[in-house]
Amino acid sequence: VSGVSAVTTYAAKRLLGLIPVLLGISVLVFVITRVVPADPALLMLGERATPEARAELRQRLGLDQPLFFNVAAFADSGNPLALFDSQYFLFVGSLLRGDLGRSYFTRSDVLESLLQRFPATIELTLAAMAFAVLLGVPAGVLAALHRGRTVDTVVLFLALSGVSLPVFWLAIMLINVFAVNLGWLPSTGRLDLITSLDFKPITGLYVLDALLQGKPQVARSALEHLVLPGITLGTIPMAVVVRMTRSAMLEALGQDYVRTAEAKGLSSWGVVMKHALRNALPPVVTVVGLSFGSLLSGAILTETIFAWPGIGRWVYDAINARDYPIVQGGVLLVAVVFVVVNLLVDLSYAVIDPRIQYS
Repeated sequence: VSGVSAVTTYAAKRLLGLIPVLLGISVLVFVITRVVPADPALLMLGERATPEARAELRQRLGLDQPLFFNVAAFADSGNPLALFDSQYFLFVGSLLRGDLGRSYFTRSDVLESLLQRFPATIELTLAAMAFAVLLGVPAGVLAALHRGRTVDTVVLFLALSGVSLPVFWLAIMLINVFAVNLGWLPSTGRLDLITSLDFKPITGLYVLDALLQGKPQVARSALEHLVLPGITLGTIPMAVVVRMTRSAMLEALGQDYVRTAEAKGLSSWGVVMKHALRNALPPVVTVVGLSFGSLLSGAILTETIFAWPGIGRWVYDAINARDYPIVQGGVLLVAVVFVVVNLLVDLSYAVIDPRIQYS
């Protein structure tokens, strides 16, 4: 009971620490989106719009207000609350009400649009991390067990290549080989057109939804569409996982408890899996958690090349259009997921390594 209480207390403290983090991120995003010398009203109306029309639109969007503090309103009214009648505090007030605003161009609700697109990015990120972990961890263990030999050299070479290859080049090569020349896999979208006609997603995760609805053909199509973008996005984290697993395994294999287990006559497989690998997992889990968070915000190129309808490409287009509500909402959502994933990684340490206690 005390252990559960300690974990709950630790998790509660971390969740409370999320508040200042999100406030800091909101300030940074708010400032960065507005330091770029471009007027959303001008982009929306075009260069031929009259100054009066642009001024009216800026007023309707609230862009005519000061960024942080409305000193003029405070001086006129003498009311201290008028000081906060500014773009940033209006944004924070809406955020506290669960309102991320509306897109300047499409007038669609930002939160609703995010929730529609986010499952696609989550599914792609999960596929990329599955590729990275399922290939990276065994490769790292294999390299550590054959340190200094040909297998170790080949694994390290592949890991270095995975980090070095540009994402756009790898994506184009995969499309050219497996989609164009061999015709094995699709190169764009999430489902075949014919397959998607009678498919109604529930969670937005197409593979899971298809399995829940008992539609194996839809699940197969969704998996086929995930292969190429998943490999493209997961190559860099796979290389990082390989190197971290190899390093952690080499350290674990040199510990006294491994030599003791070997002296007791345990099988080599048992020593590696039950003793060395389990104690080498905490740093690997940390890398996986950090990589998962970074993939959420780093999938812009992959989503663009494979026409994947996630939030990466959507936010990128919003940045070019100076569509502030979309940029702010997208970045905040990714930040929340990033912090929550890191919290889950921290809590998993006690499960992986019983020596770790939260007190």
